[in-house]
Amino acid sequence: MAILQTTVSQTAISRTKNRAIRGVAVLLVMLLAACSMDQRYKRQVSGDESYLDTAAQKPLKVPAGMILPLRNATYDIPQGSQQGAVGKQLDIRPPVQPLVLLNGARTEYTADTSKLLLENGPQNRDLWTQVSRIVENNHLPIASRQDANQTLITDWVKWNRADENEEEQFAGRYQISVQQQGYQSALLVKSLGLRQANNPVTDGIKVQRYNVAMLNTLVQGLYKIRTDTENNQVARGAGSLDVQSGSDDSGLPALIVRAPYATVWQRLPAALSKIGMKVGDHSRSQGAITVTYRAISNSDWDALGTKDPALKIGDYKLQVGDLGNRSSLQFTDSKGNTLNQQQNDSLIVVLQAAFNQTGTK
Repeated sequence: MAILQTTVSQTAISRTKNRAIRGVAVLLVMLLAACSMDQRYKRQVSGDESYLDTAAQKPLKVPAGMILPLRNATYDIPQGSQQGAVGKQLDIRPPVQPLVLLNGARTEYTADTSKLLLENGPQNRDLWTQVSRIVENNHLPIASRQDANQTLITDWVKWNRADENEEEQFAGRYQISVQQQGYQSALLVKSLGLRQANNPVTDGIKVQRYNVAMLNTLVQGLYKIRTDTENNQVARGAGSLDVQSGSDDSGLPALIVRAPYATVWQRLPAALSKIGMKVGDHSRSQGAITVTYRAISNSDWDALGTKDPALKIGDYKLQVGDLGNRSSLQFTDSKGNTLNQQQNDSLIVVLQAAFNQTGTK
C-alpha cells in the first residue's frame, strides 16, 4: 500500500513539473514573439539613462570677501537648451547616405530632394531609358509618366524595413526625372509625400531618409546595368590587347591600351602579377591602384618572351583612365614622379605579353 501511494505521489509531482515546464516554454515563446514584432529596440539607445536626470549646472556662489584665483574660461561649458528627442525617443540609426557606385558620379541632397550627377558620356546617353527600366523591374507603382519630359510620378511606394514595426511601415510618393545640366546629366528624386501607417509625416530627417532610399534604389539598378554591360565587354574582349606609347593632356608619358576600361580593369591585376607587381589598395570608381614591384627571375621573363624592363624596385601608384574604346595607364613612383618616356617604353612589350598570357580562354 505504501509503495502504491509513493508511486501515485511521484506521478503527481511529475505531472506538476511538466505543466510548469510547458507554462514557462509558452511564456518564453510569447515573449520572443513580442520581441520579434516590436522593432523599436533597433532604433533606441540601450543602457543606463540616468544621465537624463542630471541636475543643471549652477553658478558658483562665492562668499563675500573671498578672492578667487584667476581662472581660464577656455573649457567652460556654454549654457544652452537642446531641442529634440532624448532617451528612448531618440532615433540612433545613422542617416541614409546616397550611394556613389558609378564612375565620375557625385550626389547632392536636401530634406526632400536627392540628385545624382553624371557626366554626359556614352554610358549615360540613354539614362532615362535605363531609369524607366529600373522602375519597372522593381515594380514601383506609377501614377503618371511623361517620357517627352523624362519625368514620372510614383504612386505610394511601400518601404518594408526590418527596423520598423510591421504595422508602422512608411510609404512615400516621388517625382523621378532626368535633366540636362550643362555637361552633366542629373537624376533627381523629389519627395511628394511621406506617411506612416496612413498618417502624414513631415519630419525632415524621416523624409530625407526615404527620399535617399529611393535614389539608392535607382543607383543600384544603374550599377547593375553598367556591371552587366561591362562584363559582356570583358567576355568579348578576351584575347590579346594592344599596348602603345602615349601621353596625357599635360604631355606626361602614359601607356595606351586599345580596350575598354572594363576589360583592362578586369585583366590588369593578373597581368601586373605576371611582371612582378603585387596589387595593394585599388578603387575601380577612381581608377587608382597601388602596386609594389619586386623583380622576377630571368626564367620568368623568358617565359613571358620579354626582357627585364630594369624598373626600380619599390612602390608605385597606377592611374587607369577611361578613354571610351581605349584606356590609359600612368605609373607614378613613391616620390610622386611620373615614369619618363624611356621607362614607359620599356613597359610596353612587358605589359603586352602579360595581357596576352592572362587573356586567353
